Amino acid sequence: MTQTADRLTTLEIRSAEQEKTIEELSSQLVEQWKVIDRLQKKLDALTERFLTLEGQTAPGHEITKPPHW
Repeated sequence: MTQTADRLTTLEIRSAEQEKTIEELSSQLVEQWKVIDRLQKKLDALTERFLTLEGQTAPGHEITKPPHW
């Protein structure tokens, strides 16, 4: 009976350790998604800003021949 009790104890310990590991990984995943969301918002804002500035500074130039042609 001792061998069965030892095996059961070992399995319970493994299960507890795995549960702890899963919780740690889950919390890390949540933190990484928060970082990804923040970075995506910054990227969107920078893209919008770039497009706005590009629109302001790049008037539609007509392609013409230089005067010496």
